[in-house]
Amino acid sequence: MDKQGNLYTVLYAVVMVIIVAAVLAFVSESLKPLQNKNVEVAKKIDLLKSVGIQSDATTAEGLYEKHIGNNTKVINMSGSEVDGNAFDIDMAKELRKDVKDRNYPLYICKLANGDEKIIIPLRGVGLWGPIWGYISLDSDKSTVYGATFDHKGETPGLGAEISKEFFQTPFKGKSIFDKSGSFTSIAVLKGGVAAGNAHAVDAITGGTITSNGVTDMLKECLAGYEKYLKN
Repeated sequence: MDKQGNLYTVLYAVVMVIIVAAVLAFVSESLKPLQNKNVEVAKKIDLLKSVGIQSDATTAEGLYEKHIGNNTKVINMSGSEVDGNAFDIDMAKELRKDVKDRNYPLYICKLANGDEKIIIPLRGVGLWGPIWGYISLDSDKSTVYGATFDHKGETPGLGAEISKEFFQTPFKGKSIFDKSGSFTSIAVLKGGVAAGNAHAVDAITGGTITSNGVTDMLKECLAGYEKYLKN
């Protein structure tokens, strides 16, 4: 009886595990379209935010279509336009490729006043995981019009502050090229930025590694657009 009882218990446990696993797999697969949609909407919210257009889950799609829509491009390291859907490009995957094989998505946003801004996606690594963002440029293709950054798991009150306005706002008006036209990117510097420095912003106090991650992210990602912007 004991052996039969143990066998019954084991079989019952195995069957329950299989049933629960099947239910979870079904629920996960059922929710996948909704999860993908949420990711798309969040991306559109961030893209719009980089040019100062505020949106939410209910307005992002309409505003994205109005201001950006299909006005996108995919370019390579040489600055040439190539085939592809900019919105579908995963920057994390592209940055793992050899430089010559990378494709870079680019968005052109038309504001209510008719001005056009170029939006460039960013992807990098912070202290505890991935960081990302979008930076928009004025028509001179050098001056920053706006920037937004976010993270997956940076330390609250320290590195996580990259998602706050006080960190993002100083990027506006900075330049990614110097007066001679050489690519400089924008550095996030500890200890304060000298007045008149057009290529740097202040780092986050106590968030040195994340700040360095933003510096590296900007330099690596923006470098991929250098030839396109110069042309």
